[in-house]
Amino acid sequence: MNERQIDLAHTVALGSIDDEDHQAVQELLDSEDPARRAEFITEVHSTREALAMLAVATALQPPTALRGRLLTAISAEQPPVAS
Repeated sequence: MNERQIDLAHTVALGSIDDEDHQAVQELLDSEDPARRAEFITEVHSTREALAMLAVATALQPPTALRGRLLTAISAEQPPVAS
């Protein structure tokens, strides 16, 4: 894979693909070359796995008071009035 295709795989893994990139990804997936398609899919999966491991490794517990503040904020909202 070339650098552009690797960048596309990372963009797909991050879920931040735009219309232009979507077309390029579709062309890769529709490629006549099964090795290129498989390599792209493998790169997407590897990137997602790396991102998941990073998320686990850097996860923090939210502050204890956050739950209370959120519940207070939610209960203060007025429900929509049915017409």
